[in-house]
Amino acid sequence: MAAPLTPPRLLPSGDSAITVEFSRTIDDAANQRVLALDRLHASEPIAGVTETVPTYRSLLVHYDPVQIGFEALGEKLMALALRPTPSATKTRRWRIPVSYGGEHGVDIEDVAKTLDTTPDDIVARHTSGDYRVAMIGFTPGWSYLSGLDKSLQMSRRQNPRLLTPAGTIAIGGIQTGVQCLAGPSGWHLLGRTAVRTYQLHRDPIFLLEPGDHVTFSAVDAKTFAEQDRAAERGEIVAEQIAS
Repeated sequence: MAAPLTPPRLLPSGDSAITVEFSRTIDDAANQRVLALDRLHASEPIAGVTETVPTYRSLLVHYDPVQIGFEALGEKLMALALRPTPSATKTRRWRIPVSYGGEHGVDIEDVAKTLDTTPDDIVARHTSGDYRVAMIGFTPGWSYLSGLDKSLQMSRRQNPRLLTPAGTIAIGGIQTGVQCLAGPSGWHLLGRTAVRTYQLHRDPIFLLEPGDHVTFSAVDAKTFAEQDRAAERGEIVAEQIAS
């Protein structure tokens, strides 16, 4: 018999939202429970809930206090959260091409020096990983991935950059990620992908979803330029592979 699940914490977030917190640290098991609760609510919606926002370790649940109160909603969410997590959930797998180093990955040399290895070894380690989309956030399409090998984990930059390119593939702490839009970042830039995880006038607008699995493959700068033009026309570029 499986051990009973630890109850999450229910935290008020203003007067119209509840945070269902499964852990206080980044944890894959907690993230799986977050996503399981989100899916369960999608299949059995609670009246009065207006939106759910999954994160690494908690689910933010927005609700209409005219339709349902904090206590009543908390009881319903707790009941869902304590249901056994399905042992297997069908997920999508993506292979994302990356141009590593050079102008596309300006930090790879420094990362290699810090980790006492070579840029080629950094690429080999990064492309050998099997990652999972833990959450989408910060800016549209920004995909936070768990599963970074311990040999690549390092503190974020002491001085964040005010602007980093769209499509940046970076590492920071125990995570790696796909940055869709240009923006600030304190992570270490390893490369760039032409894949748009968010593209407003494309169907689908968002490519990756929490729970999806991701692997990376290395391409040269010329291939990146060709793929970038294709992605600008709305092509997916990323390859969906069999689970």
